[in-house]
Amino acid sequence: FSFLQERLGCVLGLLLLLHSTNSFYVPGVAPINFHRNDPVEIKAVKLTSSRTQLPYEYYSLPFCQPSKITYKAENLGEVLRGDRIVNTPFQVSMNVEKKCEVLCNFPNKPVTLTVEQSKLIAERIREDYYVHLIADNLPVATRLEFYSNREEEEKKKEKDVQFEHGYRLGFMDGNKFYLHNHLSFILYYHREDVEESQEHTYRVVRFEVIPQSIKLEDLKADEKSMCTLPEATGSAPQEIDPTKENQLLFSYSVHWEESDIKWASRWDTYLTMSDVQIHWFSIINSVVVVFFLSGILSMIIIRTLRKDIANYNKEDDIEDTMEESGWKLVHGDVFRPPQYPMILSSLLGSGIQLFCMILIVIFVAMLGMLSPSSRGALMTTACFLFMFMGVFGGFFAGRLYRTLKGHRWKKGAFCTATLYPGVVFGICFVLNCFIWGKHSSGAVPFPTMVALLCMWFGISLPLVYLGYYFGFRKQPYDNPVRTNQIPRQIPEQRWYMNKFVGILMAGILPFGAMFIELFFIFSAIWENQFYYLFGFLFLVFIILVVSCSQISIVMVYFQLCAEDYRWWWRTFLVSGGSAFYVLIYAVFYFVNKLDIVEFIPSLLYFGYTALMVLSFWLLTGTIGFYAAYMFVRKIYAAVKID
Repeated sequence: FSFLQERLGCVLGLLLLLHSTNSFYVPGVAPINFHRNDPVEIKAVKLTSSRTQLPYEYYSLPFCQPSKITYKAENLGEVLRGDRIVNTPFQVSMNVEKKCEVLCNFPNKPVTLTVEQSKLIAERIREDYYVHLIADNLPVATRLEFYSNREEEEKKKEKDVQFEHGYRLGFMDGNKFYLHNHLSFILYYHREDVEESQEHTYRVVRFEVIPQSIKLEDLKADEKSMCTLPEATGSAPQEIDPTKENQLLFSYSVHWEESDIKWASRWDTYLTMSDVQIHWFSIINSVVVVFFLSGILSMIIIRTLRKDIANYNKEDDIEDTMEESGWKLVHGDVFRPPQYPMILSSLLGSGIQLFCMILIVIFVAMLGMLSPSSRGALMTTACFLFMFMGVFGGFFAGRLYRTLKGHRWKKGAFCTATLYPGVVFGICFVLNCFIWGKHSSGAVPFPTMVALLCMWFGISLPLVYLGYYFGFRKQPYDNPVRTNQIPRQIPEQRWYMNKFVGILMAGILPFGAMFIELFFIFSAIWENQFYYLFGFLFLVFIILVVSCSQISIVMVYFQLCAEDYRWWWRTFLVSGGSAFYVLIYAVFYFVNKLDIVEFIPSLLYFGYTALMVLSFWLLTGTIGFYAAYMFVRKIYAAVKID
């Protein structure tokens, strides 16, 4: 038990360290200092909805446009996420209040929406779209206040505040559609300390909006684009009737407030969006369970193995008369190369590539280098790292292919470089065609697609060949026993030694260790949340590696004891068993948590989920395979074989 206590102590220490890592923050951009009256540019990012999963660019709807529309140059990650950052006609100056101002340059002449435009706006409101704006790279948020279930007296005093990304395009009441046509921006600034003689500098630390729907008749506008807002009680909302033309005014107001929040921690509001008091209890719980189980497994298997090895190595006369049994029996066949060695080594090469990429990305993100403020950085880093990790993937695949008595290394290298990326590219291309058909900004533009292909064939492919060449030339893995000429007969196996039973049994432990984290990752992907708990993710990744390795060793040990030596493919398949549970969880999440009803959003969800499950299977299968391979070599090296 002291061993368990030590482990627990280590884990808690690590958790505390990781928690402190989360608050540490390397900003993605340098702070911008504003003086009073300096323009603060407000840009639009996109429109999103968790019901359709299709982002649209801001000007896909008939909002007011500036005289010249300029799009920001974007990195790969932003393009893949569907961000199209563009300027807007909002005129905001640092620390200058605006009561109410009309957009679209025609103060007395309202904007007329055609029937098509009205239909489109009504449809987007029905699909629950949110508009995302940014000021000084800070996303806009809507404040939601609600009373928690406290005592009656406390209720009056304290409200719980949460923030929602972006603001709702509009709302529905019965069968009527109402558009939020007036935006009240509330910007918070932090006054920087300067010397007395210098002018004060300010930094933007929070950007909130209160969207309102105000009927055309209630917004009084004059010649100078100024307007007066009606009293809150007596105003009617601006209805959009999709069957006819609609007239309305777009307006906004700006209010500045001083804040104590420092620039470095200005993202904290966004990152504690919803109930992300991360379930410390459940994370620690899964850590304890996994370490406890792994401790038990290790002890059982080490004791059993010691007994086995001691028995096998007893050189008594009795042994000659007794017949060999258990895993020693198959020593002459255990390293017999499997069927399709090229495909196996290619898949394992891709698994190594994924493993290196994920490990580096999570580690770098844990140090705060890929904070949400540098948009698209995570995606861009992951893409480039996957390309460059081709060297390691190729090296491991080449060496294994040579060990499995393969000869056609060039074909093997090509297979490694194209098999998994080819499947990913194929699925993404098909999904992209559907997104294109919907005119969504989530569709990857053709030039970006060509650039990705160039990266694949210009960076990844040559690097895989390079790694494969050196891996294939290197000494193959040293197997401790010789393989017999004639394969031995495999006895009939019990029902529980079936592959599918193995997959179901082996997947539970690794999946149990990480499914809490999976919920947050799914929310980040499908419900436009920020994911930033990379400290926890790193810990969960380590647990995943440990549990996959152990379960794989146990499964291969049982298989060899049952005198079945065809373990190469089976270990790879069985270790990836947790991917099957991830798939089931994804279906559960789709049914219970998401409000998706249409065909294309559902197709997108399951298409991307299939990619996640495939990648996860490669990752866990590779971890399990290498653990089992090392284990098999170790145990056969320990017994004396005549």
